[in-house]
Parts: sequence; structure tokens; C-alpha cells
Amino acid sequence: MTASSTRRPVSGRSRTAAAGAATAVVAALLLSGCGDQTDAAIAAREAAKTRDVHAPLFKKLPKAVQDKGFLQVGSDATYKPVEFRKNGAIVGIDPDLAAAMSKQLGVKLNFNNATFDTLMGGLKSKRYDLAMSAMTDTKERQQGIDSTTGKKIGEGVDFVDYFNAGVSLYVQKGKSSTVSDWADLCGKSIAVQRGTVSHDYAKDQSAKCKKGGEEAISIEAFDNDSEAQTRLRTGGVDAVSSDYPVAAYAVKTSGGGKDFEVVGDQVEAAPYGIAVPKSQPQLRDALKAALEATIKNGDYAKVLKKWQVKDAGVKEVKLNGGS
Repeated sequence: MTASSTRRPVSGRSRTAAAGAATAVVAALLLSGCGDQTDAAIAAREAAKTRDVHAPLFKKLPKAVQDKGFLQVGSDATYKPVEFRKNGAIVGIDPDLAAAMSKQLGVKLNFNNATFDTLMGGLKSKRYDLAMSAMTDTKERQQGIDSTTGKKIGEGVDFVDYFNAGVSLYVQKGKSSTVSDWADLCGKSIAVQRGTVSHDYAKDQSAKCKKGGEEAISIEAFDNDSEAQTRLRTGGVDAVSSDYPVAAYAVKTSGGGKDFEVVGDQVEAAPYGIAVPKSQPQLRDALKAALEATIKNGDYAKVLKKWQVKDAGVKEVKLNGGS
């Protein structure tokens, strides 16, 4: 406000000061009524609405998680049907299983979208409490070893294994005579999601091609599986490799089932695991107990039936069962 040069009576100045003071008091009351509007405060208020201290496994959680009232989950929401976006929300097998586990733990598991190859870094920086994203449990990830260089890049994670899936290969519909399995890919091209088991397997197969005197496989790695599928759909590559549930879903739904077909058998069958920092054994054990409870009460089977992946379910929840 610009100051006025007009002189006013003392009484006028007093009324103005009083009015200003009153306005300041009202503003302060309004702000205090609205409360703290920071993201952390909003998350805390939302957690208070959903936290259930009487849930069967609430007391198994670390005290810090009990107080916070929620868990931040890192996930790559581009992997239908395991996790993907629909109408603005992250849905799929993993979010449904997490919701069932939430009922046992008494705290909500909040899914945060990120590219797959950044999830381990997010755990290390404590951006996420855990990662649940169709992540294959491997010894390299357990030990914090880069699968490409063989060098140790972190302390690694513990896995709570909850699902079994192999790697599938698929091609454009009608092209199975050109590529019928991995051995046919020498000198051809494949699209994969970066940092996945499919990516590692493609590199291994390419090395075998060269060792056998054939041309290497041309590997195109993308940030997400949807981009790899688009590349195949437009004829840019000869094949795509994805985890079994993702490949099956793509073949069934893309183009009304007219775009792709699976070739060959599943390879590299291995467990999916919920990744938890090694510094959080209490959280790891609470998640294991929650998953076991969902198997026992039938919620686990309902989720797998809903997404038509019953054959990939586990009967026993293992820790670090990958090889």
C-alpha cells in the first residue's frame, strides 16, 4: 500500500491502526483454522483418517511407521497388469495386494510412480520405504551389485517374495515363422524395458549369438514397457520381451488381441519381491507377516483371480528366495 501525504486527525489514525490490528488477528485465526497446508501435514492428516491402531499387525511395524501412519512405495506404473495408471489412479496386481496388506498393517501403502531403474536409488535416498514393482528377486539386487558391471553399487535390499513369473517373448501377430524363440533373434532386434530381467536376458542371448559366430541381437531399451510395445506394434523391432503377466496382458488386450502373439516358452522363472532396505528388518518382517495373512484369509487368491494370474501365486512367503 502507498502511504498518503494527507494529514489525518489523531482519532483517524487510531481507528486505522485498530482496524489493521483487527484484520491481522482475523487473518491469523483464519490461517490457524485452516491448519498447516504443507505436503507433509496433508499426508499426516490423511494418514490419521486411515490409520488403524487396532489392525492385527499394527504393532509389528517400526515405531516411526506407526507414528507416520503410512508407507511410501516406489513403483513403475507402466507395467500392465501389475501396476498401471487408470483414471489418474495407480491400479493393478501390486496395488490390490498392497491394499489387502494395508488392512492387516493398519497403515496405507501410498504408490509413487517412477521409472524402474530409479527405484533402488529412491530406496537408498529414503524417498521410498519400499519398492513394489514386479521386481525380480535376484542375488545381485540382494547384494547391491550392478548386473552389467559386476561392481557393488550399494548395500542391497531384502526381498519379501510374493509372486512367480518367467520372461516371455512376443512378436507381431503372424510373424512367429520369423521368430519362434530366442534362438531365432540372432541378427534381429528386440525392445525391452531398461534395467529389467528381460534386458539382462537379451544381453546374455546376444553374447551367445556372437560366441556361436552369428550376429548380435540389436537391443533397444526403453524407460517403460509400453514404449517397447509401441516399437513392436509399429514394426520397429522383431520382438519384445516382458515378464509373463505383462506379455500375456499385452497379447490379450492390444488391438483387441490382434497385435501380438507369444512365442516359445517362459524362461528365467523367478520370484517377484517387495524390496526393503537392509536397514529395516522390522519393516521387512511386518510386510512378510501381512502377506502371509492375506494368503491365509483368501484376499491374496481373490486378487490373483481378478487379474487372471492364479498360476503365478505362491503358497509360502519367502525372504530372499531369488537366485
